Amino acid sequence: MFETLGHFSYRRRRLVLALTGIFIVVGVIWGTGVFGSLANGGFDAPDTEAARAVATIEQNVGRTGTDIIVLYRSADQTVADPGFRTAVEKDLAELPAKDVLQATTYWNSKSPVLVSNDQHSTYAVLTLAGATPEERLDTFHRIADQVRSGPAGLDTKVGGEVAVFDEVNTQTEHDIVKAETISTPIVLVLLVVVFGGLVAASLPLFVGALAILGAFVLLRGLSAVTDVSIFSINIVTMIGLGLAIDYALFIVTRFREELAKGNDVETALTATMATAGRTVAFSGVTVGVAISSLALFPVMFLRSMAYGGVAAVVVAMVAALTALPALLAVLGHRVNNLQVPFLRRRSTAADHHGAWYRLAQSVMRRPVRYVLVLVPLLLVLGIPFLQAQLGGVDHRALPSDATSRIVTETLQRDFTGAGGSDVFVAVRLGQTPAEALQPYLAKLQQIPEVEDVRIGGVKNGVAEVVVHTHFTAQELPARDVVHAVRAVTPPSGVTTQVGGETATLIDLLDVLAERAPYMGVFVVVITFLLLFLAFGSFVLPLKALLMNVLSLSAAFGAMVWIFQDGHLSGLLDFTPAGFLDATNPVLLFAVLFGLSMDYEVFLLSRIREEYDRTGDNTQAVALGLQRTGGIITSAALLLVIVVAAFSTSGIVFVKMIGVGLVIAIALDATIVRALLVPATMRLLGRANWWAPAPLVRWWDKYGIRESSEAPAQGWSRTSSQEELVRR
Repeated sequence: MFETLGHFSYRRRRLVLALTGIFIVVGVIWGTGVFGSLANGGFDAPDTEAARAVATIEQNVGRTGTDIIVLYRSADQTVADPGFRTAVEKDLAELPAKDVLQATTYWNSKSPVLVSNDQHSTYAVLTLAGATPEERLDTFHRIADQVRSGPAGLDTKVGGEVAVFDEVNTQTEHDIVKAETISTPIVLVLLVVVFGGLVAASLPLFVGALAILGAFVLLRGLSAVTDVSIFSINIVTMIGLGLAIDYALFIVTRFREELAKGNDVETALTATMATAGRTVAFSGVTVGVAISSLALFPVMFLRSMAYGGVAAVVVAMVAALTALPALLAVLGHRVNNLQVPFLRRRSTAADHHGAWYRLAQSVMRRPVRYVLVLVPLLLVLGIPFLQAQLGGVDHRALPSDATSRIVTETLQRDFTGAGGSDVFVAVRLGQTPAEALQPYLAKLQQIPEVEDVRIGGVKNGVAEVVVHTHFTAQELPARDVVHAVRAVTPPSGVTTQVGGETATLIDLLDVLAERAPYMGVFVVVITFLLLFLAFGSFVLPLKALLMNVLSLSAAFGAMVWIFQDGHLSGLLDFTPAGFLDATNPVLLFAVLFGLSMDYEVFLLSRIREEYDRTGDNTQAVALGLQRTGGIITSAALLLVIVVAAFSTSGIVFVKMIGVGLVIAIALDATIVRALLVPATMRLLGRANWWAPAPLVRWWDKYGIRESSEAPAQGWSRTSSQEELVRR
């Protein structure tokens, strides 16, 4: 199959490149418009009690959401001064009535909560037109300049849920440009160092650009039929560019190696596709399967990450298997042009005794020592994750100088009663009059930490009950309040649904906990089957899964230590919230599991090739590491540069993803692949390649090999496997 693809790429290279050119034009003209078609938020779980409560209230009582908060401050006037009132009310009256459904101020509500402790500030709450968050954001864009300008003589700042979404979108676009600006020059320089020449170094970036543009095209198409989160762009850029560089690095290196053997261009390309091309295909499928597991969660943010991640992986893989080989066919030996003299690298095709070979031999002389030291080390690094606390996304996800964050923190600091949170209860009255709710309200008032209980409105047989607590929505005691509210029995004939920000978080955590085991089983089973298909062993997939658990636990422990406990917050420029965003461990598991398997497939493919050639497990491991150690390390370093650029993001949970990937990739490419894999494979010996005898015979006949070479003379893999079975 892959040999055929190699022949096709050579003989139809101009056709493939022409189609690639058309695809690039579509991506630039249409795909880059994806930013305007993506949705906001998406961190809530649908079809939960909290979601149904909000829907019940909005459909019957009406929306009274705090879409926009406009904070007004006067240095010399207080809210008691007529001039202050006149200026604010005139400013709000000029807003279009079709866009602002309701404006609540201190003067029309008489609520003291809307006045600061020093009396020099007040805020207005605006409810915007629009049935969905996207429609309300569009409404805000129409009036944003007018709202932000404010009355003359007053300092005006805009916050609230919709303003937060707007700033997050703007920050996301800014961060992507910033990350690419930082990473691209560094990656190009490192590629020149790796390849020793400018032509070869430019090819991974070409594939990376294709991957990103292609993923943009797919995401924009998906957004026409389903909601796709704006944050999917981050994973597209990280995964698309990172994996494209990995795959191109692997294929270009093998192509140059085949040319160095004296092969003509077509033969070199065919051999490259039969070996490295096959490995890239398996790697892409494995990574794609891991990331696709995010679609098992009914949370728009995670589903969007699945869409973006899979789109990026698929396009990166397809580009590396089609456009890149066609370009190599055109370049031929010119792939080595524009060499940098002092970086000229000799071929390692026949080098069986390089640094990586010596490292593998050194590790395999003392395998027990390495296992006994490194496994406990990784487990110790993972200990902090045992104390992980999960929470939701709030204003602290934005940079400290973001206007909407400043507004929220000002309200919490300067306005008594504005710093807590509300629990909303949708009460379906049935035949019960609203007056009969008084005993129920009294029970709610008796709940510890509840400051106030009131009826927000009654309409269409539904009453909205608002329960106020002084805890913010993300604080752990606020969850106790929600549980207590849900535990209160309503009057006979009355049903209740409890919602609000804290209730939404509780329901999200329940959904994640419910679906996580299904995700784990899906990823483990499919990965196991793919690795068996690739290597014909039951032991290697199990070992790879255990290695992944070790590296993931260490990365998760580091995430808790950094982001939950707040270490390095000054260096990384973020405000620790005391918890991890609930969706981040799930997202990181899928992405990191896939990337870890990416390097596992690269390494084991070459070891499998050498084992088929020699039948010597120890020699195969040493030669496999020698052939791939430099490539894996280079690929990991390049990927680290790409994702590290996203650790500069102003959005904390995007920063968390970048830092988590950097830590995990560094651990995986060094401690796990370069040290633990050789050590454990030496301890297992020929047992590495064990599988039940019938499956061994099936794989020897139908398995997809890295090499078409028959087993070396003097040994038989099938007979040795059957001998292991008999033992």
